[in-house]
Amino acid sequence: MTQNESLSPLKLFLFSFYATHTIILSYIPLYLQDLNLSGTEIGWVLAIGPLAALISEPFWGYISDKLKTVKRIVVLLLAILLPVSMVFFNVYSLVLILLFAFLLYFFSAPITAFGDSLSQRRADELHISFGSIRMWGSIGFAVSSLAVGQYLTWTNIENIIWPYLLFGAFALIVAFRLTDAEPAKESVNLKSVKQLFKNGKLMTFLVLIMFITITHRTSDSYIGIYIAELGGTESLVGISWFVGVISEAAIFATAGYWFRKYKTLFFIIAAGLLYTIRWFLFGIIQDPWIVIALQFMHGLTFAVMYLTAFDYITRLIPKVVQGTGHLMFHTVFFGVSGIIGSLMGGSIIDYYDANMLYTILGFFALVGTVSLSIYHLVLEKRTA
Repeated sequence: MTQNESLSPLKLFLFSFYATHTIILSYIPLYLQDLNLSGTEIGWVLAIGPLAALISEPFWGYISDKLKTVKRIVVLLLAILLPVSMVFFNVYSLVLILLFAFLLYFFSAPITAFGDSLSQRRADELHISFGSIRMWGSIGFAVSSLAVGQYLTWTNIENIIWPYLLFGAFALIVAFRLTDAEPAKESVNLKSVKQLFKNGKLMTFLVLIMFITITHRTSDSYIGIYIAELGGTESLVGISWFVGVISEAAIFATAGYWFRKYKTLFFIIAAGLLYTIRWFLFGIIQDPWIVIALQFMHGLTFAVMYLTAFDYITRLIPKVVQGTGHLMFHTVFFGVSGIIGSLMGGSIIDYYDANMLYTILGFFALVGTVSLSIYHLVLEKRTA
């Protein structure tokens, strides 16, 4: 079997599952707004997702390392996720929405992390760039955001369930053809997992980067409402995500050319600085088309930050608990940051507006960038 043949199922899986992820990330806030939920109530629902991820990702990561398989866990999660999503999109009281949102994210959040973890492992085995595999998730996200945005503009936001089920079912079919990465020879146990929490460099890095990841997750949750506040439609929301994620895919695709030229932390700090500039610009914009024009910065911020931070923590953790370590990083990047960002963002929009929200995010990103710069200087001094 050639390298391309062995990776084709993984690329198709990333494409199809990230296409479903688009729907949750881009359009769920608008869907909830259509159900007449307030900004604060939408924040509760959006915060439930990262809370579920906070529990499910470490749990399923440990199970995966224990059983030494990613493929079987992903198939199981998808098989449960699809019927749960059908119920979620057919309940209308806030209590039931919160309950089934928790279940939806409990089974979906680890799949994204497993896809990235499997991509990293397969890339290491084949000695190729992680980004060259991961970009297929971004392409799926971009295509879905554009197509679903047009579909919802032509029909109605309440029909969001159908593209979700379509892409989700395809992801399940492809998952049966995935190739598991070669497992570590050592057996994982709770003692080896505890070593992750005793890794001072890892834990410090995760805390500092959270100042920036909070801003990213807040924008993920509320950019649709932000564009709507500026007079945009569902179609414009889709176009904004398409522009952003195509730039993300370009960064992932070319990572093999630029990534090794400088130290990893240099790219992380540079991405943090660009996040700061991006959010301050969003804080003063009054035209949705300018937002779309600036969405190319999504690749220069998220893609660079995620790719380099993922590689950095991979080198900080032993292979035996790599699945757990990757999901720990994913939990911080998308889980803890998502809870804080969703709750904070909904309240700020209720009391002020989306422009004020992005101005505040600019200050958060600035604090994170300065803190990571100090962290880098301290490491350099100790190494010297």
